[in-house]
Amino acid sequence: MLLRVDHLEVSFGAVRALQGVSLAVAPGEIVALIGSNGAGKTTLLRTISSLVRPRAGAIVFEGGVRLDHLAPHAVVRAGVSHVPEGRQVFGNLTVRENLELGAYQRRDRAGIRAEMRRVFELFPVLDERLQQPAGTLSGGEQQMLAIGRALMAQPRLLLLDEPSLGLAPQVVQTIFAILREINGRGTTVLLVEQNAHMALRIAHRGYVLQTGQIVLEDSGANLLASPEVRSAYLGE
Repeated sequence: MLLRVDHLEVSFGAVRALQGVSLAVAPGEIVALIGSNGAGKTTLLRTISSLVRPRAGAIVFEGGVRLDHLAPHAVVRAGVSHVPEGRQVFGNLTVRENLELGAYQRRDRAGIRAEMRRVFELFPVLDERLQQPAGTLSGGEQQMLAIGRALMAQPRLLLLDEPSLGLAPQVVQTIFAILREINGRGTTVLLVEQNAHMALRIAHRGYVLQTGQIVLEDSGANLLASPEVRSAYLGE
């Protein structure tokens, strides 16, 4: 497995945000994590990135690296990039500067230039907006920039938190098609997404998180067809 989360416990004061969460992500997969607001999805991604410290459990990455023992910048260096909820681009910096910040730990200038070209292949609009302040981009363009910035670190695992949030349906379709292409180019994806239908359509496997616990695990197709999932998360 590329990523293994074992019996993860996270608390904020008296609130138990994650209660014994275990999951696995194999190389080359898209794994979707769905659940209602407050279920603990964002907390799980932030804990994998070491932005939140677990009370108990382990997060093991490729080759046995314990991510829960690392600082956030070391998690990025290990091969994990996180696209946070709400995009969080640096609005006063240009598109180019935002992308360059994604590669801040790299020293291979030729490799960085090549990676930027690959980002422009995925998101041609970013090339057109290269000198534009990121804060002046549309919401969809900012989401593309946030994903592109994460890819500049050459991650083996890409964590995505609510990439469709606040975007028009047509833009959401574009973003998800690009996520599938990113995965097809070899990047493993762990996707947190309120739009369960879109997430499960592209996911190889999925987990359902409910009040800090995994309550269902199956293939994306089986979860999409599950009456329980359709009733709770697809509005059917």
